[in-house]
Amino acid sequence: MNKPTKAPPHSTRHTRRWPATVAVVAVLVLQLLVPTQINALPRWLMPALGGLLLIPLVWMNPFHLRRDEPWLRWVELILVGVLVLVNAFYLAGMIFFLNHGDANDGRVLVKGAVLIWATNVVAFAVWYWEIDRGGPFARAPEHERETERADLLFPQMTVDLPGWQHWLPGFTDYLFVSFTAATAFSPTDTLPLTARTKMLMGIQSGIALLTVAVIAARAVNVL
Repeated sequence: MNKPTKAPPHSTRHTRRWPATVAVVAVLVLQLLVPTQINALPRWLMPALGGLLLIPLVWMNPFHLRRDEPWLRWVELILVGVLVLVNAFYLAGMIFFLNHGDANDGRVLVKGAVLIWATNVVAFAVWYWEIDRGGPFARAPEHERETERADLLFPQMTVDLPGWQHWLPGFTDYLFVSFTAATAFSPTDTLPLTARTKMLMGIQSGIALLTVAVIAARAVNVL
């Protein structure tokens, strides 16, 4: 007589905070390298503001998502919103520089385009991570927060293969979704289901398309 198989325990990879923290810190450091030709703000302003918002998140949950505090999610969303707004400001500065500045300096254009594109990928990866099904605490079965409907349809959610029945996405999965959306300018293997996710992915793809197709293309021509 065959013994009933136990369901595999949920992996803790989906509760890790440190990959998101490392990605955000890397982007904040990159803000120090934004060319002055496209940035009218002090270089230290964005890293300082982002660091202040990041401190309580790391303090409460340095490596794994252990302590569930609703206000922490709002801090995270504010941090992401600031990153996106500042990145849009840099993009506007790039376009202004392209039309009114010394657009023959290809190094400034390439450097600025790379920084804007990388910030775009990380910011929206954190955004997807925080809103999908109500956030990482709602997705985690060990927490009591009620799970909302799925915002993203991962391919692992549609298959019935051994080892994938209890799969839950981690930050790196959302980072890959954001990377492919910024590279292909559209969804790839993971589909947006809700209107808010479609809107966010459309905005992200628009920023990436404008950065790569317009600014980077012009930079290649002047190099």
